[in-house]
Amino acid sequence: MERRWSVNSGSVPHEAAAQSSARGPMSNDEVYAAGLLNRALDPATQPPEIRSYLQAEIELLNGTIVHGMAVIDVGCGTGRHLAMFRDRLRLGVGVDYEHTYVVEARRRAGARRLHFITGDATAVPIGASFDLATCMTNTWGTMSDKAGVLNEMRRLAPRPRTRLLSVYGEASVLPRREWYHRLGHPVVEESSESLMTEGGFRSEHFSEARLRSLVGDCLIHPLAGIAYLVKF
Repeated sequence: MERRWSVNSGSVPHEAAAQSSARGPMSNDEVYAAGLLNRALDPATQPPEIRSYLQAEIELLNGTIVHGMAVIDVGCGTGRHLAMFRDRLRLGVGVDYEHTYVVEARRRAGARRLHFITGDATAVPIGASFDLATCMTNTWGTMSDKAGVLNEMRRLAPRPRTRLLSVYGEASVLPRREWYHRLGHPVVEESSESLMTEGGFRSEHFSEARLRSLVGDCLIHPLAGIAYLVKF
């Protein structure tokens, strides 16, 4: 699903599911810590619309990242996007608050130009500036302090239009419902802005108007029919 599911194997472990049932839904943090990333990124779990969206993100980055760039990926999960383009990067830094994902990203990196750190997306412990800051696969749509994340991305990539968000649009609801169900997290609550699963995972989706109200000055482009790319 999103970055977490930075969207690691299978659905939530039985122990975690039992604890959730006993004490109520898990938080997003707990769902992420339970580990769903690798299973969610397995194409066999993904409805066609989701597969197309994930491929569109890769094609977008392929057309954006040029040789010699310094790129920071906020909510990097296990670092898959940075790893794909490591041969082009002067420097690649991934930040994620889930330490187990950062450990896996470091293991997979295999390049001195890639670095991964455990940190808060609203207070990234880095003073350097980057050519590009990204937050992909609706990771931003799972974060509580969205304004704080935007402010950090602006600080880290100070030039206009060098920050990229990839987020779900309203047309994503049906394929996401199917995807989450396949991952053992059926949707139990839907609003005009979010889906909530039985396991406690909450994921937002956006209209263009809502994106503009949250991001401010930005460029918005449709992506794969179910999402938006936001440049700000």
